[in-house]
Amino acid sequence: MKFFKIIENNNFLQEWEKKANHPLQSWYWGKAREETGLEVLRIGEFEDDKLENVFQMTIHKTPFLPIKLGYLPRSRLPSKKALDFLAQTGRKKNLAFIKLEPYVKRSDISGNEDFFKSKNLKKSPHPLFTKWTILLDLRKSEEELLANMKNKTRYNIRLAKRKGIVVKLMDNEQGFKIFSKLYFDTCKRQNYKGHTPEYHRIIWQTLKGKTAHILIAFYKNEPLAAYEVFLYKDTLYYPYGGSSLKYRNFMPTNLLMWETILFGKRQGAEIFDMWGSLPPDYDQSHPWAGFTRFKQGYGGEFTEFIGAWDLIIDKRKYRLFSLLFTLRNILNL
Repeated sequence: MKFFKIIENNNFLQEWEKKANHPLQSWYWGKAREETGLEVLRIGEFEDDKLENVFQMTIHKTPFLPIKLGYLPRSRLPSKKALDFLAQTGRKKNLAFIKLEPYVKRSDISGNEDFFKSKNLKKSPHPLFTKWTILLDLRKSEEELLANMKNKTRYNIRLAKRKGIVVKLMDNEQGFKIFSKLYFDTCKRQNYKGHTPEYHRIIWQTLKGKTAHILIAFYKNEPLAAYEVFLYKDTLYYPYGGSSLKYRNFMPTNLLMWETILFGKRQGAEIFDMWGSLPPDYDQSHPWAGFTRFKQGYGGEFTEFIGAWDLIIDKRKYRLFSLLFTLRNILNL
């Protein structure tokens, strides 16, 4: 018999990790989010007494209204029964809605089209993840990977090597400090409102030695670019990166990305998920065109996911939240 329940202790930790499909669904990601002050709900889907599937949801308060919402990032596609349990849980927690962003490719929904017809489920007008990403097959040889790159990308990698750029794996406190500075310098330069330094410290402290790794490109011992990547099961993910304006003509980020790819191969990863892009026919004047073009240079495949969906629990609160969100964007608050 199939049933769902909220898991409230770590007795299922090992079984959970076997079933989790993405680093944002991992037990330790949930632990990190708890450390940042969020309420985390771990929902197990059981067949008889065997854990078959997992859904990890965080509870968020809105800054200007007495409204709470749930967020379920990068899970498997919830079944109708799972959606019913999520809605039931949402009502108990007085949520306005639950945002779902399944890690499910558009090409993989055959036979699951009923998900999109579910009651009280609508396409989200405010997704957190891009609908598209670029996936690179790491099962190919180094020679094949290089051959599939854009000519300019391949040239820039070789240029960086000639100029003396060196990439180091630095999974330690020094590495995190270097990464953090480069990351927040980049956020400030690009006027990007990312997470706080404390958030990133908690994520690093919780996931280091498990999922998170830091790679840094140097020129004569000066750090020029840094990535924090997640290695989870057979996939490498690139969620965070930062760079300096110094020696940009030495192309340190190109070599850093290539060495990150090689790191993933050495660790046995089969896929490199570059964590978001524009669609393949993107507008070259779009603000994201630069990083999409950069990622595209490595020869990966544009891949479309099913996007973000809102499971509405309280229609009145949901409309109020949507109005506030729209006004916030208009006023750039």
